[in-house]
Amino acid sequence: MKRLLLLNCFLLIAFAGFANIIPVKDIEELHKANTMAQPGDTIVLQNGIWNNVSIKLTAAGTKEKPITVKAQTAGKVMISGNSRLLIGGNYIIVDGLCFINGFAGADAVITFRANKNQLANNCRVTNCVINDFNNPGRMAENYWVAFYGKKNRVDHCSFKDKKNMGVLVAVILDDERSRENFHSIDHNYFGNRPPLASNGGEIIRVGVSQHCQFNSNTQITENFFEHCDGETEIVSIKSCSNVIRNNVFKESQGSVVLRHGDNNTVENNLFLGNGKPGTGGVRVINKGQWVINNFFYKCRGLGFRSPLAIMNGIPNSPAHRYVQVTDAVIANNTYFDCSSISFCEGSDTERSLPPSNVILANNLFYNSHDSIIYKVFDNIKGFTFLNNEISNSIKQDVIPGFTRTSFSTQKNDAFPFPVSNRKIKLTDSLQLAAAGRLGHPLLPAPGFSDLALLKKVQVNAFTKTGAGWFTKNSKDISPKSRKADCANAAELYAELEKQQPVMIRLTGSEYKLDRPFSISSPISITGNALPVLFITDTIQAVFVIKGGGSLLLQNLSMDGVAVKASSFIASDSSGSSAHYNFSLQNCSLSNFSKERGCRSIFYAHKSIVADSIILRNNSFSSNDCAMLLMISEKDNKGYYNAEKVMIGHNKIDNSTGTLLAIYRGGNDESTLGPDLIVSHNKISNCATAGGSPLFELTGVQQTKIFSNQFVSCNTGGVLLRYTDIVRADHRLEKNTVTSCGKIIENKFVTKTENSIY
Repeated sequence: MKRLLLLNCFLLIAFAGFANIIPVKDIEELHKANTMAQPGDTIVLQNGIWNNVSIKLTAAGTKEKPITVKAQTAGKVMISGNSRLLIGGNYIIVDGLCFINGFAGADAVITFRANKNQLANNCRVTNCVINDFNNPGRMAENYWVAFYGKKNRVDHCSFKDKKNMGVLVAVILDDERSRENFHSIDHNYFGNRPPLASNGGEIIRVGVSQHCQFNSNTQITENFFEHCDGETEIVSIKSCSNVIRNNVFKESQGSVVLRHGDNNTVENNLFLGNGKPGTGGVRVINKGQWVINNFFYKCRGLGFRSPLAIMNGIPNSPAHRYVQVTDAVIANNTYFDCSSISFCEGSDTERSLPPSNVILANNLFYNSHDSIIYKVFDNIKGFTFLNNEISNSIKQDVIPGFTRTSFSTQKNDAFPFPVSNRKIKLTDSLQLAAAGRLGHPLLPAPGFSDLALLKKVQVNAFTKTGAGWFTKNSKDISPKSRKADCANAAELYAELEKQQPVMIRLTGSEYKLDRPFSISSPISITGNALPVLFITDTIQAVFVIKGGGSLLLQNLSMDGVAVKASSFIASDSSGSSAHYNFSLQNCSLSNFSKERGCRSIFYAHKSIVADSIILRNNSFSSNDCAMLLMISEKDNKGYYNAEKVMIGHNKIDNSTGTLLAIYRGGNDESTLGPDLIVSHNKISNCATAGGSPLFELTGVQQTKIFSNQFVSCNTGGVLLRYTDIVRADHRLEKNTVTSCGKIIENKFVTKTENSIY
């Protein structure tokens, strides 16, 4: 017996000897190792920076003996510059790479094919990170991960700060080799995708409209989505038979959208809106969609971003538009202090076909915040409502199938967990369908009633997602702002060229420019009590804010009499993918004139986005130019220049020219902005040439204009004009208007009684 055991040990050692560990130090050695690798081999990339590399892996492992390509130390192999990874083999595992300080151009950062003829199958990318690996230009579109082939997996990876155009993870179904693929996207961390200000900001998209009737069978499970605000669709499903299960969506402005394709399942997910505006849930379109056993906590999205939005369809709709919702099951979901859900959402002259054969059963609506729990936009005779429970405090006159009740709550670490004491037997046909679809029956109690499962999904998201070596929400530690005094333009140029955060005090009275002051880092500029005169020839602007830059001007008195620049302040015209910010506070600006060349005080160029533009507590007087122009996005694709614009507590008088113009054209409905607030301003004796609008708002999605005073502005012309193609939300309240031009409203403008007088 001892001899037999000894012989077995020798055999195991002998077989293990066939698996090689192959160290490589550069791309040439890596590609050579790829051609020589045998099943079971491990290729180890030397720690360090791998710059401007195109890694192509075409080796063939086996299920029992995959080929592993891994970092010497996870996170210490940094792929930078113009780089990408292409996997076109079988049973290859890639482990521990970090993509940072670079970009991939038009290609995906990671692609599961080496070329059109070499697709990956049964390959895996794990424990890797793509962090801020963006193309320099915002409109330079690409994916970060592109799936082709079959049974590939991305797991335990972290993806953070995608800013340029393009889906982060795309599953491609362009031919039979990539359909019925059973890919797995699991245990990943998706963090901090800022609003893209256009379509194309999804985190995951499975299929496209041209391939939406094909089965993908992609499994999106146990991932953590945090602050994913790119656009309306966080996960966009455009194919059939996919599963979205056991994921956490935290404070993300968007929804899981079953946009095209049939028979998709959304089950056991946590949508933790935490009261953040725009946080959605699930939007339902097409046939056979099931939304089962999800928990929605303080999701405050409206319209398309509602916690649940069941859409109207288009009669005889082509696949790429809105196919009627039929045969849907929405059951055992809990909605805790959420905004209202929507039935027949998007109903209009085109989307005129209400849902049919929709079962809404055993859902729980706990709400201490709102007076209504649902909105109805069309005929709901195609709905069946069964055993849905709502809080006693809800004042809405509900339809049959909704029952008021008192809920008990169980303790949970993060939030209360309401439960119902009722247990209802659902129909045998529905339970039979559930057993076939889900592998288990629907629970008899309304709502998401399994506290142990909820805690398990929570713990998994917070502790078991993402690369093990990468900290969630890790932030770059920027140097602290220095302080500097600048008496002339040369000193100011010198400070800005350091590209470091700095608080600058202008101590001189004249600053003569030969080029713009370039803002590429967080900069604040303040003055003393004396007026400041900027002297320019014909240049783009006095200040140009680049992507990643932030400019605060405060406590400055600025005379524009010597400014010949096209604009006083402008965003960069190169179209950076990095966002910027601008704030003007406690300043006075006067005598800027288009006759001398200055056409605007602030101009937003095309293809770059501001997170915020703030004008507060300023005085604008005797200016003969536009004040704030954001009109360059004329492609009519829903693009715009700034996410939030706030104009408050300013005094504007004796000025000629448009005060504010924002343009967002086209009929795209995938974005939430711009978001405009104009409040507590005193505006008098201002006009435009020919009476054109003093305030021109085109396609602005959300506006609040309140508590302003308008006196003798554009008399005989137009004070304010709203123009909208898609639905918007405009509030016009408590303004005083005396001897001014007319206000041209539309159906999206709401006013309180006597709000304009």
